[in-house]
Amino acid sequence: MTTLEAVSEVGVEVMINGRSHRHRVPVRLLLSDYIRDVVNLTGTHVGCEHGYCGACTVIVDGDAVRSCLMFAVQADGAEIRTVEDLAPAGSDSLSPMQQSFHDHHALQCGFCTAGFLMTLESVDPEDWREPERITELLSGNLCRCTGYQNIVAAVTHAWNAAQSSSTRAVSIAEAESGDAGP
Repeated sequence: MTTLEAVSEVGVEVMINGRSHRHRVPVRLLLSDYIRDVVNLTGTHVGCEHGYCGACTVIVDGDAVRSCLMFAVQADGAEIRTVEDLAPAGSDSLSPMQQSFHDHHALQCGFCTAGFLMTLESVDPEDWREPERITELLSGNLCRCTGYQNIVAAVTHAWNAAQSSSTRAVSIAEAESGDAGP
């Protein structure tokens, strides 16, 4: 018997959505199952269990990952964000992207939505603004209901609104400081 065969459980400590979690888990427990079944955050969905559909996408140390392809022990010491972290804490409101998905009918059954949202959350919108680039970014997430047109529209709207809001805030700050220009 090798050393690996003798170890059936290990300790894992991770930060999920700003909260520390420490558990002993089976060495082959998938991160998706850890998040859903041990930590009880069920917004991360498990679809294909092969990394193909993207429904299980979470953010690990700033990068979007398929949690069905990663063992919980591989995330030891990591900072993880799930879809539950997107909306403002303690409120019933949605994040701007979630609201845009709602407003643009970019979801139907909703099973894939968390994966789309977490993929979008992991990137800088400035690098992906054009509709073709958004389609490219989201090509790793499968939706069987919407046909993607409304998803791209929702993303475009949310990112344009955020850019417009940011530009407006900078203009106000410049005007208040006297740096508004000629």
